[in-house]
Amino acid sequence: MNDIFRPGLLRGRHALLTGAGSGITRRIAERFAAHGATVSIVGRQAARCDAAAAAIGAAGGHAAGFAADVRDFDALSAAFGLARDRFGPIGICVAGAAGNFVAEAATMTSNGFRTVVDIDLVGTYNTFRAALPLLHADRADLLALSAVQSTMPTAAQAHVCAAKAGIDMLVRTLSVEWSARGIRCNAIAPGPVADTEGMDRLAPDGDTSWSRLLAGIPMGRAGERDEIADLALFLCSGAARYINGSVVAIDGGQSNLGSLPFGSMLRDSVRPQGRT
Repeated sequence: MNDIFRPGLLRGRHALLTGAGSGITRRIAERFAAHGATVSIVGRQAARCDAAAAAIGAAGGHAAGFAADVRDFDALSAAFGLARDRFGPIGICVAGAAGNFVAEAATMTSNGFRTVVDIDLVGTYNTFRAALPLLHADRADLLALSAVQSTMPTAAQAHVCAAKAGIDMLVRTLSVEWSARGIRCNAIAPGPVADTEGMDRLAPDGDTSWSRLLAGIPMGRAGERDEIADLALFLCSGAARYINGSVVAIDGGQSNLGSLPFGSMLRDSVRPQGRT
């Protein structure tokens, strides 16, 4: 993909990302490193974090992996402290850990609902709160990974809709509380993104699921990880210095049409044939 940003856009900045061992947030980490940032990758699985950091190193960047579960505030704080000791104050913090599965509210367990809320919403709060005392004194950019489900009620996604809506309001609130500290806080709300573990779960019937899903996207295609990474790079750059408390949808226009095609596909994937 041709890079539309000037080289070295993030040179000299330390970017810490949770959930960056795979998927969208890993691609964001790679993009940040390619633009000069030193990158700390934090995730639950040490092997994934180390592999992502090694790939960045092989491409000429500087990165290290640190293992911690975003649901464990103390473990997260300890990992962030190690990252700060290695690379200096944190200038960019991305909360990207997420969980999802397809289930209607009537059949979902309380533990299943809580798990997604704990990873997505509580994990985002833990990430930003643990990073707060370690942020660069003059300027810091916080970025959360939300989703279109935060504003678009979607069948078989009650847990995700609730968690992502919470993230949106958390971001807006922190943008009010922490701006005086020189901190900006924003969020990205992607629609369906191809070649991700999350979408493999959400499109269980392969091409059939995808055709139904894409029918509800005006642009007729899924997003790409590089497109999400480009938006993250912009929002954490000086070009976005007056953007604060915003949740930016990047969904090909899906949220303008509503969730019916997406939600119907998800609902049908978990309902026995013939059940209404």
